Amino acid sequence: MSSDGWPEVRVADFCDSIDYGYTQSASDEPVGPKFLRITDIVSGPIDWGTVPFCEAPTDAASRYRLDDGDIVVARTGATTGTSAYIQNPPDAIFASYLVRLRVDRAKAYPRFVAFFLKSPSFWDYIRGVLGDKSAQPNASAKTMTQARLRLPPLAEQRRIADTLGALDDKIELNRQVNRTLESIARATFKSWFVDFGPGRKGMGGGEVGLPPDLGMSSQPWSEVPFSATVEILSGGTPSTGEAGYWGGAIPWYSVADAPSPGDVFVTQTEKTVTREGIDHSAAQVVPELTTIISARGTVGRCALTGRDMAFNQSCFGMRPANHVGYYFTYFSTLRIVDELRQRAHGSVFSTITRPTFASVHVPQPPADLVAAFERRVRPLMMRIRLNVDESRTLQIIRDSLLPRLIGGELPEGVV
Repeated sequence: MSSDGWPEVRVADFCDSIDYGYTQSASDEPVGPKFLRITDIVSGPIDWGTVPFCEAPTDAASRYRLDDGDIVVARTGATTGTSAYIQNPPDAIFASYLVRLRVDRAKAYPRFVAFFLKSPSFWDYIRGVLGDKSAQPNASAKTMTQARLRLPPLAEQRRIADTLGALDDKIELNRQVNRTLESIARATFKSWFVDFGPGRKGMGGGEVGLPPDLGMSSQPWSEVPFSATVEILSGGTPSTGEAGYWGGAIPWYSVADAPSPGDVFVTQTEKTVTREGIDHSAAQVVPELTTIISARGTVGRCALTGRDMAFNQSCFGMRPANHVGYYFTYFSTLRIVDELRQRAHGSVFSTITRPTFASVHVPQPPADLVAAFERRVRPLMMRIRLNVDESRTLQIIRDSLLPRLIGGELPEGVV
């Protein structure tokens, strides 16, 4: 396969339509179509379950509808140029800070175009367009679609896109499996420690899956502040002015590194720090299976560390106070986030502090029951971790192949 002879064209040359999105507010109320925003596309494949709704009139719902094979691109902010390929969407429209590209399928294969928009050559173009617009980067639809590429014949486009797409599809399948596994573990936690909580009897093995020798409790469980059940750890940020503090071997977690829903574990982070950076800051290295929760910004995002790492001051780390129940601590943390959201009556709670953890009371079950829960969910959690690791490997392979395939560098037979 060679790019020699492929015509050089602009993205605009093979688009049937290039459209700005709908200006309206999103709502959590399930009224109207789903309302796709920039925030819904920046963390990987779209999770339609978390996309809000929008009450749109019929003409708007038709004009801004998203169809299979559409591509949306962010046109403003730090995410300018970020894109998503739309596959089998529900009833959905897109917001005004997104641009929808609808490809003429007689000229180009939509998924090939979607991969080009994720390639280094497109990002080089976007960086050139943005220049020093560091305060508020933005690019018009017209400008972004002036990006140029060498366009292979349709059959070649399909082969390239299907090769890269097979990797993406496997990554997405792993995510779906992880969501299912995580929901089973979460349901087990709920049935053992919430539905049959303090003072509740009848915790028999058959109904809620408890081991028979732990299935009955004649004594009420005590209720204690959540802060009494965990060791709460603070994060920090090494000085950004000291080059020797950054780029080391220690992952440094911020909420931008939060895993996709269901993936639970974080093993890689965008930024890393050195041991010197740790020693000269409030940051600390926490071990594997520490729960991290974001306390400011995007509040309440949780992750389990898949390896030793540090985290910033906008997060807290959580370890079980008695060193038993690392998965129990993770699911307990998710539970208190749910309670805090209920307290906020649908509004967004803006911050979490140490006193916040003391204000929420949780049941304190017997240690042997917590240990039994750990044994029950460990195989599920380890399967999630293996899927996360496999997806990371597939992403590396895809990202390595992407520029070469798009650029026509690989010989015949690779795809």
